[in-house]
Order: sequence, then C-alpha cells, then structure tokens
Amino acid sequence: MNNTILHKIIFFAFFLCATVVNANPPKEMVVDMLRYQPTIDGNLSEWPPATFKIIRIRPAVKDDKKNTTGKMTVELSAGIYANFIYFAARWPDKTANTDFRPWVWRDNKYKRSKKRDDMFALRFAMAGKYDKSMLTDAEYETDVWVWSAGRSNLAGYATDYKHVISLEPIEDAPEYKTEGGNTVYIDRLKDRGSIAYKTFRPEKNIKSATKVPSIEISENSAGSIADVKAKGVWQSGFWHLEMVRKLDTGYDDDRRLERGQTVLGQIAVFNHANEEHKSISEPIIFVLEK
Repeated sequence: MNNTILHKIIFFAFFLCATVVNANPPKEMVVDMLRYQPTIDGNLSEWPPATFKIIRIRPAVKDDKKNTTGKMTVELSAGIYANFIYFAARWPDKTANTDFRPWVWRDNKYKRSKKRDDMFALRFAMAGKYDKSMLTDAEYETDVWVWSAGRSNLAGYATDYKHVISLEPIEDAPEYKTEGGNTVYIDRLKDRGSIAYKTFRPEKNIKSATKVPSIEISENSAGSIADVKAKGVWQSGFWHLEMVRKLDTGYDDDRRLERGQTVLGQIAVFNHANEEHKSISEPIIFVLEK
C-alpha cells in the first residue's frame, strides 16, 4: 500500500472521532523520525532547510485593529526522536518584545505597564468539533503550548494549557460573541503542576529603578504545566524557536501522541498582543511516522 492511500485511510479514520469546521481542507505535514536529538537552544542550524514547511498565517479576527501581526509566513519543522516530538519555527518580527507588563515608576509609585511580549502557540485537537477559530459556534477542546518571550522563555518552557470552547456557560470563563450571533465561553485552563515563572511585585512606593520586570523564575516548576521545554532566540529580524515534549506524558490534560497517528493542529503568532489579537494558520494535519 503506497503512502498516499495510507494517509487517506488514516485521515478518514481520524475524522470519525474528531471533525473540523473549515471551508479549506487542512494542510498535511509529515513528522519524520530524526537521526539526531536537537538541542533546545533556539539555534535552528541543526534542522535541515528541506524539512521546513511554509505555513501562512492571517489575523484570527477580521478587521482586528489590535492585531499587530498581520499576514505572514512561518517556517515550521517537526520530528520524532526516541519518545519525544520536536518542533522548530522561524518567523519574521522587526522587534523582539521581551517585556511583559513591567512595573513603571510613575507619580511616585509603581504601576503595571500594558506592554506585552511576543508569543507563539501550537495546539492539538483533543475532543469535539474542532474549528480553526475560538470564536465559533462549535464546541471542542484543545491541548495548547504557549511560548512567551518575556515569561516562559526565561525558564526554558512553553506553558501548557487545555482550552475548552463551549456554547454553554462555564463558571468564570470569558464570553465572546460569534459571527453567528451566539455566545461562546472560552476556558483557558492551565495544566496541573507548578508554573516555571511567577509575578514579581516591587515595593509600591520605594523606587529602585525606572522600570522593574514583573516576572521572575520559579525554581519549583513541575507537572503537566511544565512538560514542554522551549527556547526562543531573536536574531536579525526573526524569532527562532524550538519546542519538545514527550509523545505520551501520562497526564490526562495533555493530548497523547504516538507514532503512526494523525493529529489535527494549528499554530498562532502574537506580536506583543494577547487573546484573540493573534494571527493563525489554517488547520494542519500532523502525520506522525512510525
């Protein structure tokens, strides 16, 4: 049986348990076995250029004036080594935004700035009727890895989340209006465990510097929330990012991955923005080779 027929069979079997709401068919990306173990340091020279696939992204919300990413192309590669899955990404960004809401001395006291860091997200379908948008009339769940230049990157991780998108009210979950006029609730649940960074609060009325970072590294990172190692480096107008996670972490708030499996996913880029003010790709079918 040739690979084309095999991929079509796997594709059909996958959508028996998870469907996608989109006009365009998902893009396929084969995740091959690696002959080497990449070092997670943001240096992509280990990755052969031919392994990168061009992924186009565009604003998640039409006419979003707060979106500063816009349309662009992201170079994305992925591979499996031993029991781990690796990802490498490269995308243009004129400026490295590495501050996340720093404390600024103003009016004789410290106040939180609104300045935000750059981010990159990779997500995988877990359950429900997957949609490329979170502002949708569909209900589904995803496993989300969020790398942030001014937070998780300081500790060498991507923060791990589980997102639940529901048309039924969820306690304390933000609500949004969909294009269909319905209300959707988005619950961004951090995975269990200890996060790799924490918020720092200076003495409010004692000036130590004009600007003080709001983030400090936690030495107690552990559990499902800290199971995605990641490192990003900005150089010459581009972010270079590497991420790695066990195929099967053993945690029920993670998407279990295995060789020979197809997984529906997607990427997003945030240029010093947050939440819906991002640019996203069309869905991607990751075909994990045996």
